[in-house]
Amino acid sequence: MTTIIIEDEKPSARLLQRKIEKHGLTILGMLHSVEESIAWFRSNPHPDLIFLDIQLSDGLSFEIFDAIPIKSAIIFTTAYDEYALKAFKLNSIDYLLKPIDDDDLEQAVQKFRERQPKPDAAFDFNYFRKMLGVPAQNDYKKRFTIKVGQHLKVIPVEEIECFYSENKGTYIHTTDNRDYLIEQTLEQLENELDPKKFYRVSRKFIIPLQAIKEIVVYSNSRLKVQLQTYKGDEVIVSRERVSSFREWIG
Repeated sequence: MTTIIIEDEKPSARLLQRKIEKHGLTILGMLHSVEESIAWFRSNPHPDLIFLDIQLSDGLSFEIFDAIPIKSAIIFTTAYDEYALKAFKLNSIDYLLKPIDDDDLEQAVQKFRERQPKPDAAFDFNYFRKMLGVPAQNDYKKRFTIKVGQHLKVIPVEEIECFYSENKGTYIHTTDNRDYLIEQTLEQLENELDPKKFYRVSRKFIIPLQAIKEIVVYSNSRLKVQLQTYKGDEVIVSRERVSSFREWIG
């Protein structure tokens, strides 16, 4: 039986590898990020089983399954709260709570062997999203309601040119060249926005594909994005995000 470990903390991944190998499973490799995992699954046969951490260095691991239809069985290795873990168990997905107990690992592997999934069985990640409070693919934010004085203003996502952080606040910049303070953080917005339409280019900016006016090569292997009306700080694609950004824009 073949196995892949997806875990961003390399010491934890190596420790888990040693534990798994004691149960006779063949480790095909260890992956440490969403981007690396997507690339691997696109060019390699899928394993029988994946040991999967939820929070990776460049995002939540279910982004992998948005990009690639995965048919492997999954055992979570996670530090998420007990409520979410119970939900995974009800959905017939086993989990290991960090730090991983040897007996729990043995039971999880045995459960996997006893209930070998059908070849075409795939994990329902929309269910996974729901239990984490993350929108399903067809349930992303379509509009934002902003309080302006005594009035409420509704801003459709089609009218948003970017989200940006400034002075510990988060703002929407609209296509009519106006800025509005909102309550969400950029981290929260990443889970609420359709990743096919919006991309977080840096710690400071999330931009929609439709707002890009021009992209130019910038220093240190980075990219500079010019938007339609936004004239604030430079929108720079950080070096570690350039590869996935190029893939996002197609």
